[in-house]
Amino acid sequence: MQHTFNQIRNSQDKKTSDSVSNERLKTLLSGVFFEPLLTDFRIIFERDPAARHWLEVLLCYPGLHALCLHRLAHWLYHHKVSFIPRFISHIGRFLTGIEIHPGAEIGKGVFIDHGMGIVIGETAVVGDYTLIYQGVTLGGTGKESGKRHPTLGKNVVVGAGAKVLGNLHIGDRVRIGAGSVVLRDVPSDSTVVGIPGRNISHKQQGQLSPLEHGKLPDIEATVMRSLVERIEQLEQQLQTLKSQTQEKELVIKPLQEAECQGIRR
Repeated sequence: MQHTFNQIRNSQDKKTSDSVSNERLKTLLSGVFFEPLLTDFRIIFERDPAARHWLEVLLCYPGLHALCLHRLAHWLYHHKVSFIPRFISHIGRFLTGIEIHPGAEIGKGVFIDHGMGIVIGETAVVGDYTLIYQGVTLGGTGKESGKRHPTLGKNVVVGAGAKVLGNLHIGDRVRIGAGSVVLRDVPSDSTVVGIPGRNISHKQQGQLSPLEHGKLPDIEATVMRSLVERIEQLEQQLQTLKSQTQEKELVIKPLQEAECQGIRR
């Protein structure tokens, strides 16, 4: 009787344990993999006009493949698994041309467009719904330990070939122009261009589409235009002074001649 009771209890404990394990597995798949990847998949249709069919996106978008492999590698890295996360990262780089260290934290809804040549460092943090174009580097500087890579806020746009280097904080809704090199913190709602990157716009008027990363102010053209306008103003002032001087000479010269003649007499 006691033996039968123990069997029933062990069976119930096993079912409870299996139920807990299944619940944990469901939570893991939904919270760590399924939900973020589903958001990554959907955002492609919102931000890429070339995405026409779900099968095309699933099989032909290296950015999505790189994120899938990274989320698996990051979970293993977070649970202190050695070698395998770096190996998965290496496979992802070989297949997609996108190198993401397993330690990097990538938010949901991140869209990597084309993606070839992208490098994201170990301690980098990429916020939700960030758009990253090809050739971008989120890298570190020097050999310091700890947090040495940038932190990007939400809805950030990083243009093609841009470099964000060091332990920087890039605010929400920041737009980084193509080819820029960012070496300082950037506040939210700003636009950064140039080498080194300069904040040329803050608290942008209106909402621009993330894909319109080419619509950036031409700061050099603005400066050149202002210089040309200033030169024209100075030339006009100089011409006015010359005219006034000539008029004075026309009035003063006869008087001087008359005075000289009076003195001679």
